Amino acid sequence: WRCVEPVVEQPQYNMLKRDRVEKEYLPIYEKYGMGLTIWSPLNAGILTGKYNEGIPKGSRLDIFKDNGGLKGNIDEAGGLNEKTIGKVRKLTKIAEGLGVKMSQLAIAWVLKNNHVSSAILGVSKIEQLYENLESVKIKDKLTPDVMKSIEEILR
Repeated sequence: WRCVEPVVEQPQYNMLKRDRVEKEYLPIYEKYGMGLTIWSPLNAGILTGKYNEGIPKGSRLDIFKDNGGLKGNIDEAGGLNEKTIGKVRKLTKIAEGLGVKMSQLAIAWVLKNNHVSSAILGVSKIEQLYENLESVKIKDKLTPDVMKSIEEILR
């Protein structure tokens, strides 16, 4: 028997954490046809919009506020600060204009990347899973004009 070598990379990738996927590793994906299984498409929930007005009691960032790994991942993606939350607030307006949830917009945006084969979703409630799975259906709503608007915010 011969095993097939891995043909996938598993980086953190979301609207706020992009460089490794879109710049650093891009030549590898293009040259070898490697796909991505990404994690943290919602950046620990920041891209759901639930932190737009602070950290709600019982949320992941409240419960795990002393978790160095979680904090490190968030800090790598720009941190939880007014600049980041300002971007999420603007993105939330785009999501509302499309008639979708912010979480769905963030996941659909990740899935628009042709190199992304799959996304690892981290949910704490079954309702979140159902909501996140709907993202596949709204990917087509991310037209070139919508993507341009998103990019202007993320810049």
